Amino acid sequence: MTIALTHTFILTGRMLRAFSRFPAFLVMNLVQPVIWLLLFGQLFKSVVEIPGFGTGQSYLEFLTPGIVMMMALFGSAWSGTVYIQDMQRGVMDRFLTSPTSRPAMIVSSLVYQSILAIVQSLIVIGIAWLAGARFSGGLAGILILLLAVVLLTAIFCSLSNAAALLAREQTVLIGISQLITLPLMFLSSAIMNTELSPEWVQTVAKYNPFEWAVVVGREALSASPDWATIWVHLGFLSALTVVMAALATSAFRVYQRSA
Repeated sequence: MTIALTHTFILTGRMLRAFSRFPAFLVMNLVQPVIWLLLFGQLFKSVVEIPGFGTGQSYLEFLTPGIVMMMALFGSAWSGTVYIQDMQRGVMDRFLTSPTSRPAMIVSSLVYQSILAIVQSLIVIGIAWLAGARFSGGLAGILILLLAVVLLTAIFCSLSNAAALLAREQTVLIGISQLITLPLMFLSSAIMNTELSPEWVQTVAKYNPFEWAVVVGREALSASPDWATIWVHLGFLSALTVVMAALATSAFRVYQRSA
């Protein structure tokens, strides 16, 4: 256990040092979510007046948790590109022929992506606050939202890493990311209350892990959180995180056998 923790710390530091050489990457990942937040927040601000929408919030307040989770989803879905680069440079093969802990290789990637996601989430929440959004959940609500961000990041970072190890091609990873992220986002309440969506969308949203995270974030920031809903959805996210992390770890064995 001590070895795995040490390896996790070292590998996470390696990724953070690489990021420090190109900090503009953080800003680049923020551009589209901030545009969506400010543009959609103004264009569709009257949508809360539609009968049945009924959240008791401004549209900007409704939208913010969805944008935060969208950013976490998109960022983590691309995390496998780091593995692709390591494969192309021969770094991955050196890691796998060394005593480096396999779980540490996965966990370090999850920790790194989670750190970036938390920083970006706080920036987006700050921008939403400056734009007029007010979140009654306070600090506790923000912390719970960030927990959902970390779990969502871990799920799709693990999936992306597994896909990278199995496919070994950047184009394949891009295709998988596009195939998964956009449908998950639109089949959720990130942008529109699913109560106004067709019944089949509401049904799909119940089994959508992205929707679980959005629900947690939105409930946590609300004035009267439904704690039962929050803990149930956090439980779903936690269970799926364990499954996906195990899948990503097993992908290393497949990679080694076929290398």
